Amino acid sequence: MIRRSIFVVALGLQAAAAAAQTATPATAPAQPAPSMSASARPGITLEKFEARREKAFMRADTDGDGKVSLAEWTAFQTQRKAKGDPAKSFARMDANKDGFVDKSELDAFLAKRFARLDKNGDGVMSAEERPGHKTAPNQEQ
Repeated sequence: MIRRSIFVVALGLQAAAAAAQTATPATAPAQPAPSMSASARPGITLEKFEARREKAFMRADTDGDGKVSLAEWTAFQTQRKAKGDPAKSFARMDANKDGFVDKSELDAFLAKRFARLDKNGDGVMSAEERPGHKTAPNQEQ
């Protein structure tokens, strides 16, 4: 009789533990599932595009004067092992041809580049429009 009682108690404890394990996730606060839809992940605006590129570009400003010289740009591109001729890319950015690229020249260059990449002209560069994306056309950056 005592063995039967111990068995029933043990079985009851086991059932209670199993019920507690299945009940815990239901009582925990629900975490929203991450959405993978394109609308949930907005593209990059011009402001965000400029901010990211400016931050990267200004790392080339080794003397901290707020502008990048051809020598600084060449050293930076060499350090990054970038493809192409740094002098050519620098010349495209140096609009006033003074031998330096400052923030206003960089912003103008980036605005033109953004407009070219934003194929549908909606002011937001989607993942499909970004260079390097699997569906993006292969083009020079």
